[in-house]
Amino acid sequence: MLLAHPAVLKNLIEQYETLRALHAENGTQEARRRMEDVACMLRVSTGTRQIDAARHRLPGARTEDDSLLTT
Repeated sequence: MLLAHPAVLKNLIEQYETLRALHAENGTQEARRRMEDVACMLRVSTGTRQIDAARHRLPGARTEDDSLLTT
């Protein structure tokens, strides 16, 4: 499976988080629609159904298994 370049993925995650904050603040339909579009791009570009899973695809991202190694 092809995955998005890490820079593209990071940009999509940042856009999603910004749009999520905007939607939470003023709840415009435009912000919601754009957030849904970016979420769809994240799911397709990472091959996952969960938005949070996209963060684990970034270089240097820590997984739950990694945190067990540091304790």
